[in-house]
Amino acid sequence: MTLTQQGVVLRPRGPVEPVDRKVLGLAAVGVGGFALGAIYQLSGSRQLGIPCLLHATTGLNCPFCGATRMAAALLRGDLDAAWHFNPVVLVLGPLMGVAIGYQLLAWGLERVRLVKLPRLRLSPRALDWGIKALAVLLVVYGVARNLN
Repeated sequence: MTLTQQGVVLRPRGPVEPVDRKVLGLAAVGVGGFALGAIYQLSGSRQLGIPCLLHATTGLNCPFCGATRMAAALLRGDLDAAWHFNPVVLVLGPLMGVAIGYQLLAWGLERVRLVKLPRLRLSPRALDWGIKALAVLLVVYGVARNLN
């Protein structure tokens, strides 16, 4: 991850670079996940959520199984239960949330012409390797959690 060549600029002028659509998509997934966790938490005994097709058909847990219950546990402040439901998403979620939040903050501050902060950028090669590493991590975690 690298910062752009420009430093911080007060009262920027000129066109504002739009936010990458991938960043907006990831932000929407994160907000949607917490919204689903809130619905799950507020539904009480009905426990509304999205069922996992892999778990429903095979009985195996996918790498994302428990993410809704994890978000609900976080919303009620139970970090231990959240860790129990899905530790990988619990660790990766905040890391991605900080990076995405920074991107949106930098864009918003520039948009209102207060300050221009350096944007985070990944080279296509680094992005490709990051996606592959994340896929391997999720597959390994998915296999490991079903060995119990």
